[in-house]
This record gives sequence, C-alpha cells and structure tokens, in this order.
Amino acid sequence: MKEKIKRRKNLILGVLCGLICLGVWILWNGIDRSMDAADRNTLTIGVFSDSYWNVQNGYSYRIVDDAIDVFEKEHPGVTVDYTSGILKEDYSEWLAEELMSENAPDVFFVLGDDFSSFVDAGALRDLTSLMDGDEDFDRDAFYSSALACGSYSGKQYALPFECAPKLMFVNKTILDNEGIPMPDNDWTWEEFYDICRAVTKDTDGDGLTDQFGEIGYTWAEALESNGIRLFDQKGTECHLTEPGVEAAIDFIEKLGGLSDGYDVSERDFDLGNVAFQPMSFSEFRAYQPYPLSVKKYSGFQWGCIPMPSGSQGDNISTLDTLLIGMNKKTTHEAWAWDFMKILTSEPEIQAEIFDYSEGVSVLRSVTESEQTLQSLIEDSGSEESLNLSILSKVVEKSLVSIRFPGYQEAEERVSQAVNAIIEGDGNINMELIIWNREINRFLEEQNDG
Repeated sequence: MKEKIKRRKNLILGVLCGLICLGVWILWNGIDRSMDAADRNTLTIGVFSDSYWNVQNGYSYRIVDDAIDVFEKEHPGVTVDYTSGILKEDYSEWLAEELMSENAPDVFFVLGDDFSSFVDAGALRDLTSLMDGDEDFDRDAFYSSALACGSYSGKQYALPFECAPKLMFVNKTILDNEGIPMPDNDWTWEEFYDICRAVTKDTDGDGLTDQFGEIGYTWAEALESNGIRLFDQKGTECHLTEPGVEAAIDFIEKLGGLSDGYDVSERDFDLGNVAFQPMSFSEFRAYQPYPLSVKKYSGFQWGCIPMPSGSQGDNISTLDTLLIGMNKKTTHEAWAWDFMKILTSEPEIQAEIFDYSEGVSVLRSVTESEQTLQSLIEDSGSEESLNLSILSKVVEKSLVSIRFPGYQEAEERVSQAVNAIIEGDGNINMELIIWNREINRFLEEQNDG
C-alpha cells in the first residue's frame, strides 16, 4: 500500500514538473516570439543628444522626433526607437562599438570625421541603387556640394542632413567710417589686402594700432581659395607641391605683416575693432541664440560675403556637413530608406533646421524660402545682414570637406610646415618638397597601420 502511494506521489510530482517545464517553455517562447515581433516592427536609429555644431542646444531631438512622427503615421504598426543621452563627443566611440558587436542601429547619423572610416570598414550601405530606383527621390533638390559630402569613390554612402559653409563676416561700420564700399561677391585677395591695409591704424592717437584688418584667415582658407585640395579623399597623398601653394603662403605672410606683430584676438573683433573674420554660418547663428536674446555683435553693423579668391582659385570654402547613413546589415532596408528620405528630403522637416539647429538646410528650396529668411531675421534682428542668395550660392560652390583617420595630425603637420616656411628664409619650393615628403610618409604609415 505504501509502495503504491509512493508511486502515485512520484507520478504526481513528475506530472507537476512536466507541467511546470511546459509552462516555462510556453512562457519563454511567448516572450521570445514577442521580442522577435517587436524587433521585426522596430526601426532603430543612432543619434547624439547635443548639437553637431558644438553649441548649447535644447532642441537636439526635436527634428528627429518630428521625423519619427511623420514616419510612424506613414507606416502603421512600425515603431522607431533610439538611445537617448549619448553626447556628440562619445557618439563615434559608441557607434563603433555597436557596429563591432553587430548591434548597430538601422540608420545612424555620421559625423564628417567618421565618414571615410565607416565606408572603408564596410559599415555603410551603398545607397546608389536605392537613389536610382526611387522615382520619388530627387537628387536635384539637394545642393550638389552637400550631396557630394556623402559620396566616396563614385558611390553614395550617406545623405546630407544639414550643413554649414564658411563665409567672410564684415564689420560694415568700420568700412563705412573709412569710406570703403562693401566688397562684391567676386572680390579677390588683392582687394582683401588693400582694405585690411587701409583700416589697420591708430584711431585714438595714442601711438598704438587699435583697428585691424582681419582675424582668423589662415593658410587653409588661402589654399582653398587658390584652387588647392590639400589631401586626396582617402588620405593617401598630400599636395603641398601643387602650383598655387607658394602664392597662398606668400599671401598669408603678407597679410600677417599688417598687424606689425600684434596678436589680433577674437575679443578685438567682438569689440568692433576688426574688419573681417572668416566664420562658419553655424558659428554666426550660435552667437545670437534665440531665445537667449544675447547679441554678441551689438556694437556695430555687420554683413557676410563669400571668401576672397586667389589668383588661381575662386570665391569658395569648405562645407561642413552632418550625414545620415544606413547600416549595411540592416534587415529593414525599405523602412530605413523611407526614414532617411523624411529626414533629408521632406521640406517641412528640413525647414526645422533653421528653428532648432544652427546649420543650413541641404535643400535649395528650403534655404532660399521666405520662411527661412524670417526665421534668420528673428535670430539676428537684422534683415540687412542676411542675403539668402549669397548663402545659397556659397553652399552650392563649397568644397567637400575631406576627413580621414589621422586627418587632424596631418593638418597639424601642414600648419607646422607653413609656419616654419614663413618664419624661415630658405627656398620656399625646396621647403615645400621636403615637408610634402615628410607628410606623405606619415600618411603612408597611417594607411599601412
């Protein structure tokens, strides 16, 4: 009898264990299927929490969130998700780690400095076929320079989201006081130098120069405006020996001599004592942030024009662009492409760049619109200083920014070379050849590594 009861207890226990195991299996499969379903219906994006332009911005997610609202209304049942709180300074490392662990978002923003590295690493989907096969995608709606920033070796690996050209900001008050007209948009180095020389003077009679021609115009601007691309796109070759480099260095040395050894500072410009300063359009906008109502340049009138052209170049500068790309391993290609188009090609979303960021829309129609003009006037408080036609032309003519692993150090070596040449008394051509070889050796080591 006892043996029979014991067998019955064991049977009941076994059945209970089996039921428990079955329940756990069912529950686990249900959770697993639920997670799979959620994954199948979720598009993930990579975004950072602060401004690309390195300024305080309380609206960092606003444009992305509005784009998500548009996307989710057009794709019922699909959710867009992102990790918040990642700072721009940490974003590149975070994204690289996600890519290595194969947990990277389906779509992610690409910083200019990271673009070529991600292409070379095979992390970005080639978008060329998607662009060519989509009748709703209009290449011509973009500034060609901005679109070119996402191109590499003839293929399109990213779309531009926002950009910022470099302009020459002019203290119109100084020019008016000196009886000097505002330069034309096609002005030259010679005109730039002549104006700087004319305005550099002692204005209060104390024997010290207190008004200056320029601050911040460097060898980089001089090379760009004289037709020189310092590096190739892949960062394998330096072009310091190209025709036009010597003239650019000579011009920088000549321009620097006007201050007679005085180190002109941004403070001098802020006080209204400097006629010219090259400045990114995003930097200009950040200086007069709405709604803080703090105008940095309240003591004088200012305007902006293209950079002066060298004898062998044009009135151009480099365009800085924030890109957005698609994970090459995404399983949601169609959704990812649709979301990228909303962010970059939807006029209503692109118009928000002028409200919630410091950049410029990559769509020509948006940047040249009356709505944009009114938005910028609210920021600056001055209609006279803004010319959307100039802004649009400068963006279109801008050079594509070239970045590659080791770029910053390579640029520092060029700066060292230029300074050494200016401070020395050797043969410039020979010095350029020597420095070019040294920098090319550095680039070769970088690429071999």
